[in-house]
Amino acid sequence: MKATAYRPKILVVEDSKVTVKVLTGYLAGMGVEHPLVAETGMQALTLFRHEHPDIVLLDARLPDIDGFEVARKIRQSEQGEEWTAIIFLTAMNSDEDLARGIASGGDDYLVKPVSETVFQAKLRAMQRLVEMQRKLVEVTRKLDAANAELQRLSTTDALTGIANRRALDDFLSREWRRCLRMGKPLSLVMLDIDYFKLFNDKYGHQAGDDCLKKVAEQIARAAPRASDLAARYGGEEFMLVLGETDADGALWMAERVRQMVADLKVPHYATDSKFVSISCGVVSVLPDETRSTETLVQSVDAALYQAKRGGRDRVAAGEYGKL
Repeated sequence: MKATAYRPKILVVEDSKVTVKVLTGYLAGMGVEHPLVAETGMQALTLFRHEHPDIVLLDARLPDIDGFEVARKIRQSEQGEEWTAIIFLTAMNSDEDLARGIASGGDDYLVKPVSETVFQAKLRAMQRLVEMQRKLVEVTRKLDAANAELQRLSTTDALTGIANRRALDDFLSREWRRCLRMGKPLSLVMLDIDYFKLFNDKYGHQAGDDCLKKVAEQIARAAPRASDLAARYGGEEFMLVLGETDADGALWMAERVRQMVADLKVPHYATDSKFVSISCGVVSVLPDETRSTETLVQSVDAALYQAKRGGRDRVAAGEYGKL
């Protein structure tokens, strides 16, 4: 199926009905049958805001505000990737008038009376620029979308769909600095699926992947705030970053997630409950210049080890710097 040819939207700003008739005739010869028409500068600006034309044919002399002011206001209203071609078409023919027109935002300056041949040639050249701009915007938007998707993929764990280790490291660093500035506590919860190797051996790796997904979903559900992050730390280990959260709040969160995973009732013969369970280590700290995220991570890893050594399926509180 053949694509429909792109037809730019054209606004003619001219207070002379005779000139409007001539210009619309020229435009009809190019296949533009129904251009927008304004007789005053204010009408032109109103039409511009509502219709967003691609090309404006603008007389410099108008009954209210002059065309130079209209051009300036159009340029001021454009945002981001927006661009409108402005061609001055006026009887004002001095070099100073031309310079003023370009300075106010015009892209070309034609002196009336202008022949149909010159008018159409200039307009076709401007149409090509408009079309190039339109295609450039489309390509830019596609590239932006592609870059956003690449960024998402680079910070997302492919299996579980939650944040990966890279995103965790970046978020923890930012949240540490934010809590340091605000004088607020920061907590980490490290979570590990109990006897996960035995689970894989018994039920297979596909079931293991499904188990990881279900556990990750529960962890993510428990951390909805902008200052929280649920991430896969590696293998069957996960991490919760809890900004502006003290030790009591972090312990409550860890116990909540532990119970949410238990409520899934995923069968696991190797555990005392015969269902999948998790162990959690918790450490809270008030960031300062003498402390670091590295020590915080090491401390919460030690707390997780305490939970596992204590019998698993439980939460253990650790201390910053206690490794």
